[in-house]
Amino acid sequence: MGKGPFSFRRPSIRRRRPKSTAVPQSPKPIPTAGAVASSSSPPPPSTGNLIGGGGGGGGVVAAGKGKKKAAGARLWMRFDAMGVSELVEYDKSTIIKRASIPARDLRILGPVFSHSSTILAREKAMVVNLEFIKAIVTAEEVLILDPLQQEVLQFVDQLRLQLPHKSAYKTQGAGAADVNDSETHVSTGGRWLPVPEAMEGLQCELPFEFQVLEIALEVVCSFLDKSVAELETDAYPVLDELARNVSTKNLEHVRSLKSNLTRLLARVQKVRDEIEHLLDDNEDMSNLYLTRKWIQNQQLEALSGGAASNSITTISPRLPRLSSNRSASLVSSHNLDDDDVEDLEMLLEAYFMQLDGTRNKILSVREYIDDTEDYVNIQLDNQRNELIQLQLTLTIASFAIAVETLVAGWFGMNIPFTWNNKEGIFEIFVGGITVGCVLIFLLILGYARWKKLIGS
Repeated sequence: MGKGPFSFRRPSIRRRRPKSTAVPQSPKPIPTAGAVASSSSPPPPSTGNLIGGGGGGGGVVAAGKGKKKAAGARLWMRFDAMGVSELVEYDKSTIIKRASIPARDLRILGPVFSHSSTILAREKAMVVNLEFIKAIVTAEEVLILDPLQQEVLQFVDQLRLQLPHKSAYKTQGAGAADVNDSETHVSTGGRWLPVPEAMEGLQCELPFEFQVLEIALEVVCSFLDKSVAELETDAYPVLDELARNVSTKNLEHVRSLKSNLTRLLARVQKVRDEIEHLLDDNEDMSNLYLTRKWIQNQQLEALSGGAASNSITTISPRLPRLSSNRSASLVSSHNLDDDDVEDLEMLLEAYFMQLDGTRNKILSVREYIDDTEDYVNIQLDNQRNELIQLQLTLTIASFAIAVETLVAGWFGMNIPFTWNNKEGIFEIFVGGITVGCVLIFLLILGYARWKKLIGS
């Protein structure tokens, strides 16, 4: 344009973007060795609200002190499949976006359901509430609520010890998925495998979410077994002492013991019923396969992107159009069957049997308590019967003495008798009356024994 009066020239001004002080939070965590990396790898995990981090079996490193706790934020611990852990503070909205769970699921992890047992399957996460363990498990990470509690620290230590050893593949770099129309390949640590071979490799170990679930069930079952063992140790001496000596102190000990046993039985029963509910429903167990659903989604995205790519069409123009369907069938035919829940079923059955054994121990203690109570009741009934017999005997004796008193009252009246002038008549009369009363007592007592009103 010229430099006339109606010509304008927009000056090019470069604006410097201000440095952002807020650290953005990623909507999706990093895929780890528990899942296969794809070409569209998610962004790195969020470092917002970060308190500390640690890796492998090491401890948690404390971060700076300058950050303020966000409103409504709670303390969580994040573990990935490699055993790397970090302490973070997330609010409800961050957890909902990160794990893709509804808000009502967070209420299950609240203090109202402190001793409830629930295992819920969602689209991309599994909500676990087993006794003191409250966690959200995805295919790539696990978020543990209130990790600094004394009971939860056992679960955290087991995760640090077992997760690095249970990881089937430990990727040393960013892997990508190479998709074409003839066959799909998956990168595992720099080694490219076809989909069937890769799927077989992934299934050699349990998926990440089942590893976490197994550790959680192991910790909970061990805690319940320990509680039952302590209860047995305290129960049998107290019950034996009660059987020897029925006293108020011993009865109070048994009452406290029985209330503890009832609460413990209810806690074991809740965990057992939740596992039994999962075993009875194959659909619920299938929904818990988060890694399988994640792999299927990644493969479907890769296949749909590969079918629409012009570059792939240019490289292999002679391939049939249904080759993507062939690759998809390979994915679904090798250990990615939605109805295949054998691994999870075997895992749950093992801990179901363990919980059933724990429940039987509690029931045996309760039966011992019931037997002891029956024995004590029999003792009390026997003593009550003895008291009744004693009372009946005394009543018979009182009747006999009353007869003698009646006769003595008759002769004690101020009426003249010819016997009064006879010497020695008093001893004979009193002795005769006494013998008669004794005979009456013996006759009535013998009749009571004949009727089995008094024991021999």
